Amino acid sequence: MSLFKVFDISGSAMSAQSVRLNTTASNLANADSVSSSVGETYRARKPVFAADLNQALSDRQESVGVKVMGIVETDKPLLKEFHPDHPMADAEGFIYKPNVNVVEEMTDMLSASRNYQTNVQVADAAKQMLQQTLRLGKG
Repeated sequence: MSLFKVFDISGSAMSAQSVRLNTTASNLANADSVSSSVGETYRARKPVFAADLNQALSDRQESVGVKVMGIVETDKPLLKEFHPDHPMADAEGFIYKPNVNVVEEMTDMLSASRNYQTNVQVADAAKQMLQQTLRLGKG
């Protein structure tokens, strides 16, 4: 495997983790939102990742990058609370809150951040190796 391939792989991983961080930030920003109906209530979102198999099969490489397949809404139940005095309450006095678990989102954010940092270090190590290789050629 070419050392230059490392940059492609770590770059795709950093891009995927960036999507994960953005999705988590959106979930956290909407965690305390309130709605008067199930249909209008924010639902937690999660990115779906996969190995870029088309590239792997066509190039016959032993390593491939990651691809963001999409972002899906979780199917956890929404929180339904009885608050008849709330301005957003429906006719029966209920408000609806998102199915966002703040602790789970914070854990996901830390994991995505660490994965991003790890891939930055991988790219940096590959860069240093290439620089050392070029220095050998000068001597």
